[in-house]
Amino acid sequence: MVVPPGPLLAGKVAVVTGGGGGIGRGISLTFAAHGASVVVAEQDAARANETVAEIEAAGGTGSAVVVDVTDPAQVGELADAAGAVDVLVNNVGHYLFKPTDFWETIKDEWDALYRVNLEHVFLVSRAIVPGMVERARGGSIVNVSTVEAFRAKPQSAVYAAFKGGVTQFTKSLAMELGSHGIRVNAVAPDLTETLQVPYDRWVTEQQQPLIPQWVPVGRFGTPDDIAGVVLFLASDLSAFVTGTTVHADGGSYAAGGWFRTRRGGWTNRPLDP
Repeated sequence: MVVPPGPLLAGKVAVVTGGGGGIGRGISLTFAAHGASVVVAEQDAARANETVAEIEAAGGTGSAVVVDVTDPAQVGELADAAGAVDVLVNNVGHYLFKPTDFWETIKDEWDALYRVNLEHVFLVSRAIVPGMVERARGGSIVNVSTVEAFRAKPQSAVYAAFKGGVTQFTKSLAMELGSHGIRVNAVAPDLTETLQVPYDRWVTEQQQPLIPQWVPVGRFGTPDDIAGVVLFLASDLSAFVTGTTVHADGGSYAAGGWFRTRRGGWTNRPLDP
């Protein structure tokens, strides 16, 4: 199939969870720029409305749905509001707690990490997929994971385990939905400026020269970097791609991992490599 020129998602309806900020906002704006009608599913009403306003100011189409995607009832309302969905991006995720050795964590923390990093992917997919199957016009699901699903993340073992679950769910669901023309893939970012990982505040001016040592491509990522990969996976450019994960991490997964600090913690940004 030859992809025709022009917007890559023209005429498509796309749901982006956590679509009002960070990577989710970048995806929402990129999708709208490529012709999609974007449903910005976001817990923060102000962020959702700001993103939709920016979409509309640029001539795109968007709508805001204020929703907690860890709440099954609200997820059902999201599916009803979205209508006929062609593209679903399960973007929500968070490490939630400060780095802590596993034996000092508690079950309530595990439950919270499960809800925001894995269960919501189940809930939203379960609510949206039946309609995609019934309409029989194919579609794409993209799950936003993390490099930590593929390498160790010391002092965040439970978070990493649930992100690993996203990887296996992506592969298995891809097999189930392939015959319906629905592709399921994931993207695994790292070292990307987000709401949860504000490198612009974490890295001092004195540490700036170290960035090329930390990131093989020589810079931190931006939400737009991740959005471009998600656009590829959502569009017909990736028509023969399913059940896989794209590592949009500037090369960090290929390069290595974490380093123990003199203070007893861990870092992926060593000051004295």
